[in-house]
Amino acid sequence: MLSQVLDRIRRLLGRPTSTPAPTPDSTSVPGSAPARVSGTQASAPVPVFTADFGSTAQWVAGRSWAYPNGGPTNPGDNKLDYLVSDASFSRTGTFRATRRPDGKWNTGLLTTEGSSEGFMVRTGDVLESRVRLPSALGAWPAIWTWLDGDNEIDVFEYHPDNPDLLELSNHVKGSSHYHRDPSIGPGSWVDLKVEFGSRSVVWWVNGKQVFADRRGVGRRWRAYLIVNLSVCAGRYHPAPDRDVSAMSYEVAYLRVIRP
Repeated sequence: MLSQVLDRIRRLLGRPTSTPAPTPDSTSVPGSAPARVSGTQASAPVPVFTADFGSTAQWVAGRSWAYPNGGPTNPGDNKLDYLVSDASFSRTGTFRATRRPDGKWNTGLLTTEGSSEGFMVRTGDVLESRVRLPSALGAWPAIWTWLDGDNEIDVFEYHPDNPDLLELSNHVKGSSHYHRDPSIGPGSWVDLKVEFGSRSVVWWVNGKQVFADRRGVGRRWRAYLIVNLSVCAGRYHPAPDRDVSAMSYEVAYLRVIRP
């Protein structure tokens, strides 16, 4: 009560009160609309697909129709691959290859083709991934798309004999780019992003746009995802050294955003 009397005296004398008068921004009036907040923050887009490599509903292991008869070998592409469904070769997110007695290599591959969910990327989608590149000569890691013998977009391919180079390709409309960067090298982590645009496929590497092909995939494109580690047979890139019996690369995450 005393403080209220003192406040009234201060007001009469033109002096500040002990309790500031409320302002419209700091108080709310019952029944009134909430105060507007300037500078709203847009929410991050929610992925339509987040890879769980251990999920048999999302992924099929050790088989792909991108290989003759679905695999397990593909010598026509100069690969030493022998696809295996063993979970230790792919389902942990580390894609492995080990030498076989017959000279081929057991290799890890996952694809959404044939899975119960059957996820496909389509025109307008954006794929994001983070990978750790292999070090052994002969290793051939890739993330790519495939459908009915076509619709192939290579998110990336890598060969350690070209240590600072990523191969980025649109096989649908016939375009490609060799991206060189000192941040790329055997054992390095690389952030990848690809937008499958109808008129242009656009690649980003480590947050920087590096290639827009201005050809695109067309309006009705769609395809399954493939993540794998192949082994070169030596025609285009060196085969593994004789004393090497194992190799691998890692995929920390893979997601698809549909704007």
